[in-house]
Formats: sequence, structure tokens, C-alpha cells
Amino acid sequence: MNAEPPQAVRPGGVRYVAKNMRLDLRLIAGMIAPASRVLDIGCGDGALIAHLTRELGCDARGIEIDMAAVADAVARGLAVMHGDADTDLAHYPDQAFDYVVLSRTLQAVERPREVLRQMLRIGARAVVSFPNFGHWLVRWQLLSSGRMPLTPTWDRPWYETPNIHPCTILDFFALCRGEGYRVEQWLAANEAGRRAPWRRSVRLANLFGEQALFVLHRAA
Repeated sequence: MNAEPPQAVRPGGVRYVAKNMRLDLRLIAGMIAPASRVLDIGCGDGALIAHLTRELGCDARGIEIDMAAVADAVARGLAVMHGDADTDLAHYPDQAFDYVVLSRTLQAVERPREVLRQMLRIGARAVVSFPNFGHWLVRWQLLSSGRMPLTPTWDRPWYETPNIHPCTILDFFALCRGEGYRVEQWLAANEAGRRAPWRRSVRLANLFGEQALFVLHRAA
């Protein structure tokens, strides 16, 4: 099966912004239109919400499971609520947001398929980033040592990691096809902040990209 439908890939058009933010958050910020309604799931300290509100005039809000992070974000005047992506998205009305963001959290939720379904129910677009378990260093460590890898991206031992559903870029494309989601944009990047020149090839991105970023919407 062809893993690279031409309509799914739109290279370029992503601007780097807010260099003090984590790489994937900078890339996500560059994909969101000004004055949009945005929900950031697992928003952490609210860095993305603060940037979108201040720089793009978005109505940006978030949910976060870590109560200490919620308290910190609220103390800074950000619209953040305590919540769990696995259980609380069902309470939001249909199409309440233009974008629903899930950054480096998909692999840590209990029901990733259901979370994606809810994201595309309550939002016109879902923006998802995740670390790529298909990266060559992960493969090499598994092959050479026979043990779970430890890399700059996958940096916790297996008995401490919150990542219960690691996936590869190819896995995610397959999931989108199976669920009927249209990939509007995608790219692979490394942790140093350089976008992958192999973004036109899904298979090469799956081998060399340390993390991936997708913008999805439901197929008509």
C-alpha cells in the first residue's frame, strides 16, 4: 500500500516562532491562524496558550492533568482547567474550536483513537505532535542491545515512562487512513530544531525524524 498519498503532504509554509518555546510548540504556533479558537490538551505550563493569545489574538485555553501546572498557569492569567484527555473531552460541544492541539501527549493517553475522535468532534482541525518510535537510533538500540531504547527523545527507562502507546510516523498515517482523517499538513523534525529535508518521503521521515507534527481534519 502506498504510504505517501500526494494530497496528504504539503511541505513548507510553517514558520518558526517564539524561540523560547519547545520545538514542537513553535511549529504548532506557526500552523495556527490568527484569531482562532484553540484548545490545548495537556497544555503544561501554558506556554503555547500564552503565545497564541498574546501574539496571534487567539481565544486560547487549555486542560492539564497536573494540578500544580494548572495552578501556575491560572496564576499567570491563563484560561487553563484541570482535566484528563481520556475522560473530559466528551463534555465539550461539537465544533467548539477551530484547532484542538495535542502536543507530545498522544503516546501517553490510555485511548489514543478515542482522544483523536473527540478532538475532531469538538474542533475543525486537530494538531498532533509525537515522538517517532521509528527513528533509526531507537531501531539500532533495540537491535543491538535487545532492550528498550534510551535516547534524547525517549529519555526515561521503561518502568518510569508515561509513554504507554509509542508509535511511528507510518503507524500514524495508517491510523489516519483507517479512521478517515485527512492529513492537511505534516512534517518530521529533529530535536535540534531542524525540519527534516526528507519530509516529502514518509518512509525516510519515519527513519530519520525524531518527532512528527500533523494537522488533521475529517474527510468530507
